[in-house]
Formats: sequence, C-alpha cells, structure tokens
Amino acid sequence: MMLEQTAWRRKLAGGIGEILVNFLLPYLIYVQTQGRIGQVDALLASSLPPILWSIGEFLVRRRIDALSLLVIAGIVLSLLAFIGGGSVRLLQLRENLVTGLVGVVFLGSAAIRRPVIYALARATMARQSGTQAEAFAQLRGNKFFEATMMIMTLVWGFGLVAQTGLACVLVFTLPIATYLLVSPFLGYGAMGLLGVWTFLYAKRRRRIGAAIRAAQSG
Repeated sequence: MMLEQTAWRRKLAGGIGEILVNFLLPYLIYVQTQGRIGQVDALLASSLPPILWSIGEFLVRRRIDALSLLVIAGIVLSLLAFIGGGSVRLLQLRENLVTGLVGVVFLGSAAIRRPVIYALARATMARQSGTQAEAFAQLRGNKFFEATMMIMTLVWGFGLVAQTGLACVLVFTLPIATYLLVSPFLGYGAMGLLGVWTFLYAKRRRRIGAAIRAAQSG
C-alpha cells in the first residue's frame, strides 16, 4: 500500500512538474521578456525549459534504445529548429516541423515495410520484461501481427503530420502569446488521442488474434 502511494505521489509530482515546465514557464518567460529583448529572443528563451526538461528526463533513464533515440532526435531537431534566426512565427513554424518530420519517419518506415511502431513497442517492453520483449519479437513473420504494426504506424504517421498541419495554421492565425498556451494542449491532446486509440486497437487485435489461434487449433 505504501509503495503504491509513493508511486502515485511520484507520478503526481512528475505531472505537476511537466505542466509547469511545458505550459506555464514558456508562457511566463515570453510575456515577461518580449518587451525588453524582443519577440524572437523571448521565444528562444521560452523554449529552454521544455528542452532542458527533455534532456533531464533522458539522462535519468540512462538507456539507449529505439525509444530513447527518438527522444534524442526530437531534442536535437528542436535545437536545430532555432538555428538561422528569422521572424518569431518562422521560428515557431520550424519547431513544429519537428513533429511533422517524426510523422514522415513513421510513414517512411511503413513504406519500406519496417514499421517503427514495432521497434518502439519492443523497446518499451524491454524496459519492463526481457521475457515479454522476446515473446513479442517472436511474432515477427506472422501476417496478422505485421498488419497490426503497419496500421498502427500509418495512423501515428498521419496523425503527427495532421497535428503539424494544424499547428502551422495556428502559428499564423493566433497571437504568439496565445499560441504558446494553446500549442501544448494541441500536442498533448494529439498524443493522448493517438495513445488511447493505440491501446483500444491493440486490445481489439489481441482479442481477434486469440480467436484466430483458437479456431486454428480447434
């Protein structure tokens, strides 16, 4: 019971910290500094808390796998997005293209029949149980399983590209201060929807797969 309470408190503290770093701090930094250092420099300053948070999260985990590499790629691309200067809206546009690029990677992996969802799912399982990850890996070659991985990868790819398209529209239609508040909701909302869909779809496919195996054995 005490362990469950401790784990719950850690999750709550992590959630509060994530909200503070990704929602409130960027907005407050931008609003408080834009009058003194200009919109572009204020936007650059407001991007530091989320980037440092991501780096810190990665260093705490201290594991190199497909999932970690995707996180590192996101951090690097976010930093590169601000190289070269430009207007405040152009900076935000380039940063949003990071998500779009990840979506394109998903779609590209599906196109060459190497769905990245498989690598990410196996990396997640390896963190929890090596036996479970090995059993998961043995499903390769099963057409039903491979179709499931392909569909998941395509949905995530198109979902991330769609999120990027909507974010790019908002960059040019909302005041930057307002966009800084709206953008995290868009990002977390899209990830949340994709995550819920993935959970429900995987559950349904496991149920169908079990029924197929039962019919074949019968």
